[in-house]
Amino acid sequence: MLERTLTEEERIRRAEEIYQRRRGGYAYGRDSRITRVNVKEEKNFSLFKKMFLQIAICLVIYFIFYLIQNSNYIFSEDVLTKTKQILSYDIDIANIYQQTIQFISSQMEGFTPDDQNVDKNQENQNTITPDEEKQQESQTQENGVGGAELENAIMEDTVVASADELKQPQTDDEYIKSNFSFIKPINGVISSEFGQRDSENPIVSKNHSGIDIAANTGTVIKASMEGTVTVSSTVGDYGYHIKIVNNDVTTLYGHCSKLYVKQGDVVTQGQEIAEVGSTGKSTGPHLHFEIMRGSTYINPRNILEF
Repeated sequence: MLERTLTEEERIRRAEEIYQRRRGGYAYGRDSRITRVNVKEEKNFSLFKKMFLQIAICLVIYFIFYLIQNSNYIFSEDVLTKTKQILSYDIDIANIYQQTIQFISSQMEGFTPDDQNVDKNQENQNTITPDEEKQQESQTQENGVGGAELENAIMEDTVVASADELKQPQTDDEYIKSNFSFIKPINGVISSEFGQRDSENPIVSKNHSGIDIAANTGTVIKASMEGTVTVSSTVGDYGYHIKIVNNDVTTLYGHCSKLYVKQGDVVTQGQEIAEVGSTGKSTGPHLHFEIMRGSTYINPRNILEF
């Protein structure tokens, strides 16, 4: 009965309203589904990115461990051996500082802040006008003053300057020989010289920091110079070894079989300190003997006759 009371226009209007509501609801539902799909895709992309970063971090960590375990393939054995030797020595910071101060003092000796002013005054005095030059020449002729004294003065200055230029600082070898006394630690045959050497044996280092003196195991080693024992150790590439320091000069005795002294002992030249052996990285019984000034290795043959 309700439908009979509605006019034709009302029915059309109601039909349009129903159509618009249905159409609006369909669009709303479709947009919602699109939004949910986009959110889902963003979550999946975020998880993929996080997983990729974790895999990359794991690969980097693995690569670092690989480099550490296979360092022998990256750095040569010579570099690794030299690095271990440098790290095994004690660096005397106070001694290096003292040497630096002495060097600076020697370079600054005789220099005064007024030198530059003196030079400027001399330049001003040497700068004369032509009239003054003629006047000086006339005075020289009247007084009868010759130029021999001036020439001799110039020659003396030249000789002094040449002597200063020829004066050279002492080398490390000359410094050690003039300030310290050394004796041979043992008698024996030199089995390996100081410096570069060729060997396929992985134990033998390419750059030899001392000399090897072959001798029978148990041969008594004597202190080549007096000093204080700073190292008396049984570990490392040198095996049983001793380091004796006197001012800025150090002697090292390596690959021993027995040690007679301990760290902190003060030894005299010629005192028995150890016995020859073949400990550490060694191919046979011998004494590895080193001399150093500061951090510089010195060829023992330049100090002693073997």
